[in-house]
Amino acid sequence: MILTQIQGLFMTMRLWDILDILVVAFFLYRLYMLIRNTRATALVKGMAVLGALTLASGWLQLHAVSWILEKLMTMLIVALPVVFQPELRRALEQIGRGKFYVASSLASDVDRSAVIDNVTDAAEVMSKNRIGALIVFERSTGLDDYIDTGIRIEGIVSKELLGNIFIVNTPLHDGAVIIRDDRVMAAGCLLPLTRDRSLSSELGTRHRAAIGISEMSDCVVVVVSEETGTISYTYGGHIYRHIDGETLRNRLRSFMMINRSHTSVVNDMFQKWRAQK
Repeated sequence: MILTQIQGLFMTMRLWDILDILVVAFFLYRLYMLIRNTRATALVKGMAVLGALTLASGWLQLHAVSWILEKLMTMLIVALPVVFQPELRRALEQIGRGKFYVASSLASDVDRSAVIDNVTDAAEVMSKNRIGALIVFERSTGLDDYIDTGIRIEGIVSKELLGNIFIVNTPLHDGAVIIRDDRVMAAGCLLPLTRDRSLSSELGTRHRAAIGISEMSDCVVVVVSEETGTISYTYGGHIYRHIDGETLRNRLRSFMMINRSHTSVVNDMFQKWRAQK
């Protein structure tokens, strides 16, 4: 009987119905990408559990429990605009810029090339002067939760700006800088530390924070050691140490440049394979 109903559904399905399903699926996917690896993910899971409990209590005819859960769900729906205010604001901004509909970033390859050059030059200068630095490149996973922990800047990326931020004893030098497109979104940001206990004891808080944030998102993080001046980068929960400026520049280009067809996917696979060697 169920098979007959499914066959009947497919028989009556029109081309516009398929298009309707694809549009809804696309919007749900973009919403998922928007909240992935943010605090909103846990909230969505909590609401899904409450919804499942509401359905189960109604099916089991637990009238008191069902009434309480229904009222609670109603309250949560009213509170949604407040709870998800940062995500809603970001979604509306992306819709207004046309960024919600496409996965690519607003910044052009020329802009990104300039950003990469400035970050690389700044890293080389800080390496020579033994100035510690922690620079995060946001990719497809949003990092708004971590941007909110720092001081908003939203300035054009330049080696002079990065150098001033990380000068010792300045208010922002201890935290991380987060870069989105061609902008330094915030400085002095707090990042989660990795829980990997197999790491070398040589790695300090900066390196562990760089690994930690790369475990939770697809970002790329540049680290300059204050003790040794060593330049490193992290991706996918792995750290690559003792690299020179030109190597860093090439690696950042392979991760961040847009017009590279399928090379980004191939590079990501290669980086993960290399980390396992």
